[in-house]
Amino acid sequence: MRFNGMNITMERYLYSHIKADLVKKMVFITGPRQVGKTYLAKQIMREYRNPIYLNYDNSNDAIVIQKRQWPLSADLVIFDEVHKMKKWKIFLKGTFDTKPPHLAILVTGSARLDTFRQTGDSLAGRYFHYRLYPLTVKEVCGKNAAAQDVLNRLMNVGGFPEPYLAEDVSDSQRWRNQYYTDLVREDIVDFSRIHEVRVIRVLLELLRSRVGSPLSYRGLAEDLQIAPNTVRKYISILESLYIIFLVRPFHKNIARAITKEPKVYFFDTGYVKGDDGIRFENMVAVSLLKNAHYHCDANGEVQELNYLRDKEGREIDFVIARDGCIQKAIEVKLNDTTPSKNLHYFKQKYPDFLYNQVVFNLRQAREINGIHVEPAAKWLMNFSV
Repeated sequence: MRFNGMNITMERYLYSHIKADLVKKMVFITGPRQVGKTYLAKQIMREYRNPIYLNYDNSNDAIVIQKRQWPLSADLVIFDEVHKMKKWKIFLKGTFDTKPPHLAILVTGSARLDTFRQTGDSLAGRYFHYRLYPLTVKEVCGKNAAAQDVLNRLMNVGGFPEPYLAEDVSDSQRWRNQYYTDLVREDIVDFSRIHEVRVIRVLLELLRSRVGSPLSYRGLAEDLQIAPNTVRKYISILESLYIIFLVRPFHKNIARAITKEPKVYFFDTGYVKGDDGIRFENMVAVSLLKNAHYHCDANGEVQELNYLRDKEGREIDFVIARDGCIQKAIEVKLNDTTPSKNLHYFKQKYPDFLYNQVVFNLRQAREINGIHVEPAAKWLMNFSV
């Protein structure tokens, strides 16, 4: 594939971690549809002598899976979409517990595998779970691309591999139109058995224009003419299918944080409606979530992505918390190089946090009263992934 005249071979950021963990346990890879899970799995296949890839959506593969008829010589079996099989947990438990020592097992799926709460034995202790997310500045710049060029492209077409690497912008848009048509028509209906396709489509359209704003379930319910609890259910489905993610307000009392209004973001920045500032904020949100979940999945470090808001309405776009304590506070701006008054306020009240104002259009970093004002491209390059 090519971008800006150069060939790019994508070795995704989880490659080495998955390869190392496959000798220990099963590995599960989840993430949005078309984010590159199958591509990554097939890259890993090259590390094995006798790998086999089986997709439960393929009728022939489904028979092989159900009857466990893959070759005895196989040293890697990849199960794709196996959670669609009845009693899939029991199947995987039995397969793992009785497998020969040389066999590695990799399981992939678009929806969160742990969402499917079916009866059967637990898989606890038998697998490592990785979440694969869209391309971000750090990951692509490892392929010798200029950070600002990557940032600009992510803002325009998002971080899913196919639209990002497309040579023609119109191809990116055609991909996106088909992507969301398929999500509504196939994934959402299959996942939830919900057939209110029109309502889901309208909900997605409403959410596209409300990125970065506190989400009112009651307001959405009035717009859609359905019950607020139904809106919550639909949004939960969109979360489970990795279409959107919610960023909740930070609060040491977790129950209180959940009841407060979350902010919504899309995994696909290219789908977001709004000006450059909104798309930039969404792209930063995806990058922060990806980095936080990477540290959790690969290193066991629990990080939470929240936003900060006090009773007077003073707000900071994002905070990163560990063990219930804020470590970093991040304000996102398109052009404003003067630290926001809210950053100054919280800096005085909570001086131990690391405060950053990340600016899209900024050449040189500077520090003002302990607040780091950073060029976005360079700041995103400091992430782990």
